[in-house]
Amino acid sequence: MNSIKELINNSSIRIAAGSLAVGLLVGWLFFGGNGPAEIDHSEHAGETISSIWTCSMHPQIRQKEPGKCPICGMELIPVSTGAGEDDPMEIKMSPTAMQLANVQTSIITRQKPVKTVRMNGKVQADERYVNSQTSHIAGRIEKLLVNFTGEYISKGQILAYVYSPALVTAQEELFEAYKTRETQPGLYQAAREKLKNWKLTNQQIDEVIAGGRPQEDFPIMSDMTGVVLSKRVKLGDHIMTGSSLFEVADLTKIWILFDIYESDMPWVKIGDPVEFTIQSLPGESFKGKISFIDPVINPKSRVAKARIELNNPGQRLKPEMFANGLVKSPLNGSDKTLIVPKSAVMWTGERSVVYIKKTSATGIAFSLREVVLGPALGDSYVIKEGLNNGEEIATNGTFSIDAAAQLAGKPSMMNPQGGAMPAGHNHGGAPMQQAAAKPSHSQSIKLDAKAQKTVQGLLGDYLKIKNALTEDDFENSQKAGAEFQKNLGKINMALFKGEAHNVWMQHSSPLETTARSIAQAEEIGVVRSQFVHLSNQIIGLAKTFGPFEKPVFVQFCPMANNDKGAEWLSLEEEIRNPYFGESMLTCGEVRHTIK
Repeated sequence: MNSIKELINNSSIRIAAGSLAVGLLVGWLFFGGNGPAEIDHSEHAGETISSIWTCSMHPQIRQKEPGKCPICGMELIPVSTGAGEDDPMEIKMSPTAMQLANVQTSIITRQKPVKTVRMNGKVQADERYVNSQTSHIAGRIEKLLVNFTGEYISKGQILAYVYSPALVTAQEELFEAYKTRETQPGLYQAAREKLKNWKLTNQQIDEVIAGGRPQEDFPIMSDMTGVVLSKRVKLGDHIMTGSSLFEVADLTKIWILFDIYESDMPWVKIGDPVEFTIQSLPGESFKGKISFIDPVINPKSRVAKARIELNNPGQRLKPEMFANGLVKSPLNGSDKTLIVPKSAVMWTGERSVVYIKKTSATGIAFSLREVVLGPALGDSYVIKEGLNNGEEIATNGTFSIDAAAQLAGKPSMMNPQGGAMPAGHNHGGAPMQQAAAKPSHSQSIKLDAKAQKTVQGLLGDYLKIKNALTEDDFENSQKAGAEFQKNLGKINMALFKGEAHNVWMQHSSPLETTARSIAQAEEIGVVRSQFVHLSNQIIGLAKTFGPFEKPVFVQFCPMANNDKGAEWLSLEEEIRNPYFGESMLTCGEVRHTIK
C-alpha cells in the first residue's frame, strides 16, 4: 500500500510540474519574456467616467444606467466628469447639457440706463374735431339721405328734408310782406330775417319768393366735413330746434391714447418720444410725442391715459385700432452702469444672485455671485454692486444651473454656503432613483392661511387669462396677463417657509417671464403658445399647495401645442378649451381633480 501511495504522489508532482512548465512557456511566447505583463485599463476607464446619468432638463435625476428621464422622457446624458475639481465652488456643465437646458450667456458692459416702458392703447378720434350736426328747424323728418354710421359727408351736403308747420307759416308771412316791400320795407326785411333764423340762405329765400308758394319740405345741410360716428334720428322722427341728428368726426387728425400703469407714471413725461405699432398694419412703425397725460388715475384700472396727436392722411388709422407703444426714458443724472436682463437674476426676497460663466481647459463652469440691484428698466436691472465690466453671465436657463448646483452640493440660491443636500434629498443609490421618478410637486405642502390665499389669488388671475382665451378675446387675455405679472410681483415671498419657499422660487421666475410674454404678445396665437408654459407652472403649484376651497380640474387637449398635447386648470368640469376657443371649444378631457 505504501508503495502505491508513493507512486500516486510522485505522479501528481510530475503533472503539476508539467503544467507549470507549459504555463511558463505560453507566458514567454505571449509576452516575449520581457517581464511581468501590464494590464491595460483603458477599456474600463470609460465605464467609470460616465457611471452616473442625468437629465439635462431635470438635473435632480441621477441613475447608474443610461435610459430615459422618468419625468419628461428625454434620453439621459452622462454627468460631466471632474465637475468642480478645479474649484469646489463651481458647477460644471457640458455644452450638450447647456444646449438641452437652453442655457444662454451674455457679456455685460456699461451702458446708459434707459427705462423701457411698454404701453398698450387705441386709436381714437380727436375730440376737438368731433361735433354734433343739429337741426335748425323744428318738424318731422320726411326724407333721410344719410342712413348709416361710417358714411362720409361734406360741408353743405343735404342730410335730410324736414316738414315744419312753423316754417310754412313764416313763408306765408314773407309773401304778404313782399307785396308791401315798397311801402313797408322794414316789415319785409323782418320777414326775411325770421327765415334766416332757421339757417335759410338768401338764395333759398329768393327761390321761395320766385316760386310763389310755400315749400313744405326744407333741406338740412351739413355744417361740417367728416365721418358719421353715430346716427340719432330715423325717418318720421319729430325733432326740435337744436336736436342732434348725427355725431360727425373729422378723422384727418386723430389721437393715440395709451394706458400708463401707476407704477410707470414716474418714467413717462409730456414731450417723451413714443415709437408704436398698429396691430392691423404689420411691418409699419409710427412715431409721435406725448402731448398730454391725464391728471387723474382711473380708480378701477389704476391707469392714466397718455395722448399722442397725429395727422392721419388717407385716414389709414381708424378709431379703436389697437396700438403697442414703447417709451425709452433715460435715468436723469445717471452715468453709464452695468445692466443685466431680468432673466439672469434670481431673487429670494432677501438676496439677488446671478451665475458667472468661466471657461477653462477643463470645460465650462458656473459660479454663484450675489449682486445688489438698482432700478428696474423694463426687461432689465441696473446692477449697483457685485459684477465687473466684461464678465459673462447666464441670462437664460439659470434655474437649471441652480438646480444642478443644489444637487451637487455647490453654492446655490437657497444654499449660498453649499454643502450636502438635507436629509431626504441625498441622491446616492436606489433611494435617489426612486425620488427622482416622481416629480417634486406630487406631494402636497400645507400653507398657512395668508400663503394659501396668495396662491388662490394667483390662480384667479390665471383663470382670467384662460377665460379670455376660451372666448377668443385677445385684448382681455393680454390685459389679464399684465395683471397676472403685476400681482405676481407684489407677492411677499416671506409667506412661504421651508420646502414651500424652495418650490415657490422654482416656479416664480418662469411664471413672471411667461406672464410678461403674454402681456406683450402681438396676437392671440402667441398668447396661447405662452399659456402652455404658464399652465405647466400653475398646475405644479396647484398640486403642491392644494387642496382649495373648490375642486380644481386639470384638463387636457391632445391636439393643443402642435399636437403635443397641453393641460390647463378650470373650476368647471365642463370642457372649455383655451387653446382653440370657439373653433374647438369642447375638445379635451378631465385628467385629474385637485379636491
